[in-house]
Amino acid sequence: MSSRYPFIIALVLLINLSCEDTKSEQKKIEKTKIELEKEKERKRDSLLQAVEIPKGGSNFSVDLAKIKPLQQEKLIPFLTQYGKENPETLVEISTSFGKIKVKLYKNTPLHRANFIRLVKMGYFDTSFFHRVAKDFVIQGGNSDLEETHEVRHQVGSYLIPNEFKAENTHQRGAFSAAKYSEQNVSKASSPFEFFIVQGENGAHHLDNDHTVFGKVISGMDVVDQIAQVEVDQSEWPKKNITMKIKVLR
Repeated sequence: MSSRYPFIIALVLLINLSCEDTKSEQKKIEKTKIELEKEKERKRDSLLQAVEIPKGGSNFSVDLAKIKPLQQEKLIPFLTQYGKENPETLVEISTSFGKIKVKLYKNTPLHRANFIRLVKMGYFDTSFFHRVAKDFVIQGGNSDLEETHEVRHQVGSYLIPNEFKAENTHQRGAFSAAKYSEQNVSKASSPFEFFIVQGENGAHHLDNDHTVFGKVISGMDVVDQIAQVEVDQSEWPKKNITMKIKVLR
């Protein structure tokens, strides 16, 4: 009997080692899953990833000759003066799903002035709600139309300095500015793209990372309808959601 003990001991050791290896492998798999989920969530919630623009689309009419290009070094004095001359704070976004009214905040003067300027020149009428992330946000201000990018080029390549305000948070209905890249350490805003927070609990992890410069005062039912549309893997709606924006007062 004693001659069998070493064999039994070796077998037990092998079983134990096998179990340890299995546990270790399971831990690695779980860790990888967690990391992948975190990365997926980070990309989804950052609003920073580049969106692959589909091909196609039709043209609208914007008179590029009437657009004065704006340079970064002249941005603040220009928008400050423009804001004084154009004090409007209420805009209406018309879509095939209905209308959304947005109140722009006076305590974010550069963002408000820039948005009013783009509305008045007709820029947004060339754009779509190009990103839909259900229970999070709907994002607008881009398109696959050549004219959209021609207008952007004419308007100028600049960023709007952040205008974070403690009282302006990413609650449901918040109207906020998108950003271009993670290397944007100053957290400056894109002049062209905005998003509306659609999630019931808001998106407060974006506070002090994106500038909230307005809020939806009517039409959240329209935002909710848009949030239900079918999208591709880049969250671009499979059927274009065009918009027209006008200044009310």
